[in-house]
Amino acid sequence: MNWLRATFAALQVRNFLVLWIGTLLSFMAFFMSTVVQSVVAFDLLGTNGAVGVVVAGQGIAMVLFGPVGGAFADRLPKKVLVAIGQLLTMMVFCLLSVAIATGTIRIGFLVAGSFVMGLTFAFLGPARQALVIELVPEERRGNAMALSQIANTASRVLGPALAGVLLGWSLFGASGAYAVMGGLYGFSAATLLFLPGSPGRLDAAQTHVLADLADGVRYVWREPKLRVLVIYFIATITIGFPHVTVLPGLVENQLGHGVESISVLYLASAAGALTASLSVAGYADSERALSIYIGLGFLFGVSLLGLAAVPNFGFAIVAMFFVGVGSGGFQSLSAAVIVREANPVYIGRVMSLTMLAFGFFGLMALPVGFLADAVGERTALATTGVGVCVLIAALRINLVRLDR
Repeated sequence: MNWLRATFAALQVRNFLVLWIGTLLSFMAFFMSTVVQSVVAFDLLGTNGAVGVVVAGQGIAMVLFGPVGGAFADRLPKKVLVAIGQLLTMMVFCLLSVAIATGTIRIGFLVAGSFVMGLTFAFLGPARQALVIELVPEERRGNAMALSQIANTASRVLGPALAGVLLGWSLFGASGAYAVMGGLYGFSAATLLFLPGSPGRLDAAQTHVLADLADGVRYVWREPKLRVLVIYFIATITIGFPHVTVLPGLVENQLGHGVESISVLYLASAAGALTASLSVAGYADSERALSIYIGLGFLFGVSLLGLAAVPNFGFAIVAMFFVGVGSGGFQSLSAAVIVREANPVYIGRVMSLTMLAFGFFGLMALPVGFLADAVGERTALATTGVGVCVLIAALRINLVRLDR
């Protein structure tokens, strides 16, 4: 009972519970899209590079607009920003569904849709995280951030599983999967109607949004520990997360399975991430959070090295479970350890900087995809694993130096 109370403490706040349900629905659609768009792109052109190009579209948008999205989240009503972003994404999914159903789908459509998704996420992501700060008392904010990541990791289980079912079901297929994803975003937007109004900053008109952005960047740079945490989180995600680009080729070219089987690997990774998130959420507001965070980062890198060496599909499933434990736990605690060091006035801008990680990951997916085509999927995976281990070691060294 103590574990349950500690792990799910923030869900006792009614408004956060409503927001959490909407977050779960939108994340489900998002992680469905990582499977569906990869399969559609690989089927269209048959290369890892094709998957990388599609993912890069999202990354470019997030890098270009992510920091600005954070500045707007600290200026404007956060609930409105979240609603607009979710409704635009719903429209993109519905249009792609029609294009697939009518046989007019092209790789360019997938890239454009990915770009719009990245653009909307650049605004709604920081706004949603800043909204958490408004809805939850200070003593439960770390837990609330960790629970938001549990919604993320639970979606990594449910989303790919549902995507795999729909892709293999002739009644739905890729077109039906995109339609379901659009519906989930629509329902998520509807949950916002049950939340109180979210007022914008009263003096927002007195400063330009770019001035607010610059102020946020200066603030992070002035705070040594916050600066280190943000920089190394961005670098770790940028280097480690592009492993998903290689999975279709690994499954088909190295392990002898159909590309649709990647849904099983996504499911194994998501199960590991959910296990880790549930295990660490109760520690999000404790002094042990940072040490656990670093340990999970190391596990992420080592597991990627293991995935690069698997002899068959069965071992790949096991390796992906531990990839999920490391990456999911690392990501779950990231917001908690960063929020603890950040002034709430800057929270939208701080979190938008951390979200640059997922934009850079999208950009890195393209060269990793090309690297896999050139030297093989196993070498590409091993490269990402070594990179993550080096970065986490550097993070640990820098934090020890700062403590001294």
